[in-house]
Amino acid sequence: MADQCRKASALDETEPSSLYLGNAMYAKAVPRFMNDQSPIIRKGRKYDQVLESARDLFMAHGFESIGVDDIARRAGVSKATLYSYFPDKRILFMEVARVECERQAETLEAAVDVEQPVAEVLGVVGRGLLQIVLSEFGRNMFRVCVAEGERFPELGQQFFETGPKILIERMCEFLEIAEARGEVVVEDRELAADQFPELCKAGLFLRLVTGVQTEFTQEEIDRVVDGAVEMFMARYGVTSD
Repeated sequence: MADQCRKASALDETEPSSLYLGNAMYAKAVPRFMNDQSPIIRKGRKYDQVLESARDLFMAHGFESIGVDDIARRAGVSKATLYSYFPDKRILFMEVARVECERQAETLEAAVDVEQPVAEVLGVVGRGLLQIVLSEFGRNMFRVCVAEGERFPELGQQFFETGPKILIERMCEFLEIAEARGEVVVEDRELAADQFPELCKAGLFLRLVTGVQTEFTQEEIDRVVDGAVEMFMARYGVTSD
């Protein structure tokens, strides 16, 4: 996590007043990562149906138990067509993760207005984050990354790069903006940007991944997010005399 805030600032030196929680952040960060780590993915007229079929199967059955034959059959394409888009199954899974993270982030991006007070922005971000974490996609992605992490660590790395890492970087940027407005004082933005998402998961995420509870009411979510915002502001917020 070292130097994430400095790296994040370097990405957006020309637009310091915006908090990119959706498409913009992916446009800047994801392609670079994908180009460094993965072969070029070629798109065609059946690309979307291959991707959607792969998503459904991976999320329902995991990574290892699903073969290329299963995905091609579900998508109604030949294996040759599938391989023309994705060189191997791991690349396909990484693309599923990237695209799904983009989809989830679009809703959150649309809801965020950085001109609002810090506590209000954090409340929106926290509720949006939990919608993703507690969703079927969030549960299954976590399960796949853990189950396959030892054999294929790049799967989890890709998910982290296209989701949590970018959120943390953009949180750093927002905290810089908020501090410039005199609303917070944050000595270590990297630590603070890590802390807030974890506070928002308190009491919920562990119950989710252990199977103790799989459905959560809005009241339960509001209780945790409001508590996270209150605790965060108690630590970093500037009080008026």
